[in-house]
Amino acid sequence: MKGAEEPRLDDAAAGPDGEAPAPRSEPSRPEPRSDIEAVAEIARARLAIKTEIEKRIIGQQRVVDHLLVALFARGHCLFVGVPGLAKTLLISTLAEVLNLKFQRIQFTPDLMPSDITGTEVLEEDHAPGANYGRRVFRFIKGPVFANIVLADEINRTPPKTQAALLQSMQELKVSAGGTTHELEPPFLVFATQNPIEQEGTYPLPEAQLDRFMLQVDVDYPDEEDEVEIVRRATGALKPQLLRVLTPERILALQDLVLRVPVADHVVRYAVALARASRPSPSAPEFVREHVAYGAGPRASQFLILGAKARAILDGRFAASTDDVRALARPTLQHRLITNFHAEAQGVKPAALVERLLEAVKP
Repeated sequence: MKGAEEPRLDDAAAGPDGEAPAPRSEPSRPEPRSDIEAVAEIARARLAIKTEIEKRIIGQQRVVDHLLVALFARGHCLFVGVPGLAKTLLISTLAEVLNLKFQRIQFTPDLMPSDITGTEVLEEDHAPGANYGRRVFRFIKGPVFANIVLADEINRTPPKTQAALLQSMQELKVSAGGTTHELEPPFLVFATQNPIEQEGTYPLPEAQLDRFMLQVDVDYPDEEDEVEIVRRATGALKPQLLRVLTPERILALQDLVLRVPVADHVVRYAVALARASRPSPSAPEFVREHVAYGAGPRASQFLILGAKARAILDGRFAASTDDVRALARPTLQHRLITNFHAEAQGVKPAALVERLLEAVKP
C-alpha cells in the first residue's frame, strides 16, 4: 500500500491554452505505523484537501466539512440547493483531488435503469476456436462503475430508475442478467436536488432517502464570497489541483474511522436522538404533533460513524456528544416524515431537529 501524498499549497499556473494541466502528485510519505500517526495524517489531509478545493470553490466551508465526513465514513450524500451553487463542481473537484474515478449521471424523465447500471449486448465471438461466430452476451458497465457517482437532479427520474441505485448504495454490487458484479471501493453516491422547482419531479422514496447518510443544504454565498466567485469565474486563470491522497490510503483511513473509540454515553445519546424523533407516547409533544414517521436505526448508526469521522478529521482520538450534535441536522432532517399538521403550519424537518437537540440532552 502506498503512503499518503501531501501536496504543496501554492497555486500552479494554468497552461498556455487556458486549460489546467492534469493534477500532480507530491512525493509519497512513509505509511503510518500506528493509528495515532494515521489520525495525524488524516488531519493533515483534511487541511490539504480543503486548500485544493478552495482553489475552485469559494466559501461553503460547512458543506465541504460535511462532504469530507461522508467520504471517510463511507456515507452517501444528498445535496439540496438551488442551481448555480457549484454543487457539481465541488464533487468533481473532490474526485480530482483524490484521484478517484468520477462519473456524472444527469437524471431525466426518460432515463432507464440500464442507463445507470449497464446492459447486456449480443455480439459474435470472433476469437479463433470452436466458438468462432457464436453469438454471446457481453455486459457493458454503466456509469455506476466508478468511485464517485454524481446523481445530478436525482428527483427528475421515475422511481424505477431511482431504485437502480439502491443495491449499489447498500451492498456495492450490481445485478444484471442473472450475474452480480462487484463495485470497486471506495464507492460513494453524491446526489443533487433542487428544493424549489418540483413540477414534473418524483420525490425520493423513504427507502432511498434513508440510504443517504447526510442531507447537506447548500445555501447562497455571502456577498464577499460571491464577488470573488464572479472574479474567478470570469477570469482566464485555471488553477492546477494537486493530488492529496491515493485511493489505497482513502480505504485505509476509512477503516481507521471504524476503530475510533466511542464512549457508551455517546452511543446512548445518538440512539436517544433517533428514538425521540419517533412519534411514540414517550416522545416530546412537538414530535407527536408534527411527525408521522421518525428516524430508524440507520440514523443512529450514521450519527456515530459521522461523529467518529468528524473527530479524527479534527485530529482528535475519540468521538464526543458535540460531534453527534454537530451532525444531527444533516443526518436526521431527511428521515423525518412530517404529517399534515406540520405542513399546514409550515413546520420543516430541520426546525424539528433543532427542537430535538434542545429537548434531548447528552
